[in-house]
Amino acid sequence: MLETTSQEEVESLQKEFDWLLETEVGSVVQQLRSAVQQCAAKFPLPVGNINTERPPSTDRFALSAGPTNPNDQIKVIVTLSGDSIVQADINLKLPRPHSKDAYHNTNIREDVPWKIQQIQDAANHLLLASEALESIDDDHKFKSAKDVNDFLKRVMGPLLRSRASLVNPKKRTLEELLASKNSKSLSPPLSREVAVSFYLQSWKLVFAVYHMVTDKGVARFDRYQADCTIPWINDVLLLLTVALQTGQQLKDKLDILAQYKQEINMNRSPRI
Repeated sequence: MLETTSQEEVESLQKEFDWLLETEVGSVVQQLRSAVQQCAAKFPLPVGNINTERPPSTDRFALSAGPTNPNDQIKVIVTLSGDSIVQADINLKLPRPHSKDAYHNTNIREDVPWKIQQIQDAANHLLLASEALESIDDDHKFKSAKDVNDFLKRVMGPLLRSRASLVNPKKRTLEELLASKNSKSLSPPLSREVAVSFYLQSWKLVFAVYHMVTDKGVARFDRYQADCTIPWINDVLLLLTVALQTGQQLKDKLDILAQYKQEINMNRSPRI
């Protein structure tokens, strides 16, 4: 690009990079710290030193069946405390081909809670991002564009994984669902023809039911679900998005300037 970039443009680009390294990077780090701290404060359990003195928040939710499921097919009321469902009333009315509906009623008791591992996973990843942000002083001077990019990777990687933990539940086989530790939370136990699961998908808590039926000699699983919105998760996802966009905007500016790395000095200038 040397032949198409005038000396005046080179000087302007150098000033822009020097200003970015001296001023904007520090501002972005402060913005990231603020967003991550606000995000951690929304969690219903401790994230590092945040929320340690606050008891786990407890909320009660009634889950609604989707438009394709009759309202009386799935009735679920849960109490969510921290990262666990500590109480639930579950009433199922599941159709069977050429037969009467199957009724299943069960509960989750406080002494055997159903753990939502996604919440703890998201908190753990957020803590890694927070620790990366706190590993440098307020007056830290980055030495180069590479220095900044390496730091952003250490922050944005855990932020992306924290978000993914809440948005993308792990896929489990029916055998895994039936054998899971959480299934022992159900009292009385459900019959082997029914498997259930609670998981998060974006800002919703989803309750899924898998019902094995036999129709004309062919076995299949019918799936039903109910869900509800969890307000604090919506807040967390918004704050994670803000933090990721803030970091990405700085990375984009560095990538643009890196196109001129033959013309400008991408390291800290001795004068700043």
